Amino acid sequence: MSCPRIDVDLHKIRQNTRSIVERLNVSGIHVTAVTKAVCGHPDIAKAMCDSGAAGLAESRLSNVKRLRQGGMTCPITLIRTPMLSQVDDIVQVCEASYNTEIKVIAALAAAALRHNKVHAIILMVEMGDLREGIMPQDLGEIAQQVVDMHGVALTGIGANFACLSGIAPTAEKMRELSVLANSIEQYSGPFLQTVSGGSSANLPWALGGYATGRINDLRLGEAILLGVDPVTGDKIGGMFGDAFTLVAEVIETDAKSVDAFVSYTDPTMAKTRLAPNNSATTRLLLAIGHQDTDAAGLSMPAGTTLIGATSDHSVIGTNDATLGVGSEMRFQMNYGALMRAMAAPDVQISLRNDRPAPNSRDVQGPFKHLALI
Repeated sequence: MSCPRIDVDLHKIRQNTRSIVERLNVSGIHVTAVTKAVCGHPDIAKAMCDSGAAGLAESRLSNVKRLRQGGMTCPITLIRTPMLSQVDDIVQVCEASYNTEIKVIAALAAAALRHNKVHAIILMVEMGDLREGIMPQDLGEIAQQVVDMHGVALTGIGANFACLSGIAPTAEKMRELSVLANSIEQYSGPFLQTVSGGSSANLPWALGGYATGRINDLRLGEAILLGVDPVTGDKIGGMFGDAFTLVAEVIETDAKSVDAFVSYTDPTMAKTRLAPNNSATTRLLLAIGHQDTDAAGLSMPAGTTLIGATSDHSVIGTNDATLGVGSEMRFQMNYGALMRAMAAPDVQISLRNDRPAPNSRDVQGPFKHLALI
């Protein structure tokens, strides 16, 4: 098979989705599966929806269109504030969108009327992360303006945590969001169908036995795809952490060492050796670099070390004498490395286990044991 590539195990994605959906359903929380890290790949999205996800969430319109072209008919919500230049396309391919700007909502309303549709609006509330959101004290007034518009319907509110400022989604923050949902209904009238507490960073709260209040939705991407808590990087018990494997090919192997008297074009490089000065360590040159992934986000196999990377190459130190030119090396990725690799035009996607097994069970353990470890 060609390299570089990502081997995707759809069975493991299904099992991760099913495990977390079943566990959260006990608390009355449904899962909206986020596909932005996989660039709206339809087969991966289908694996998540087939395993219980209530719908999909995307941040880019191009990915939404890819999902629709790939046959996805489930509800899709745009989770990044819509661009004014895209409102006509958005109302045609997305059932709902997260919004913070009344000007944008008005444009969505006008576009929806032009296309004989009603577009659902979920208002994003600022609760400390300082990325996007309406200030809580302004939420009621904006909600009322949305209710008064034709072409759109206010269906929910949401919040974001642990992205820009690292603010944790605590039980207190979730109570505040529930209170805001109640106050909006009293202020402007409509029942809020969706109160979205946040992303995969919310799982410690959601699985911690706390009262969920009005929170009935989480937008989950990293937890399903990689089986980890994005805040701590800890593995989530009962879930697979290797559904995605990046495969790179060795194009050179040698035992180069760094001459202590070499001249550097960058003076700062003189302070740091780029390769281990150890003849027992073999340097491998891989045909993958910064244009393909985040090399720092790759988990090195046992006995290997990342020495450095450039735009097209990665240099690995290893004690594995069996690796030679033409050999393949396999790496697990963090979320950033996965996003970049999935978007890279030269990285091929290889799907495995594309047929769901009837009554399959998670070999990592039943969902009742789902916990952060």
